[in-house]
Amino acid sequence: MLEINTSKVSRWDQHGREHVVRVRRTGTQRTIDCDTCGWRKGAQFLPWLKAEEHLAEAHQATVDPAKS
Repeated sequence: MLEINTSKVSRWDQHGREHVVRVRRTGTQRTIDCDTCGWRKGAQFLPWLKAEEHLAEAHQATVDPAKS
């Protein structure tokens, strides 16, 4: 069975620029990496929520493409 170890959270800012945070899994640990600024953090619980918070706070990127 194929195991997926990476996912991403994408949001757009008010200028139409895309910002991406990737969530990588290694065993039970998850690491969050921002493609825009290089920010990195370990997160065992709710990594996607922490990724969304980073995008909103650091980049003012709040437009969710899935909800458009």
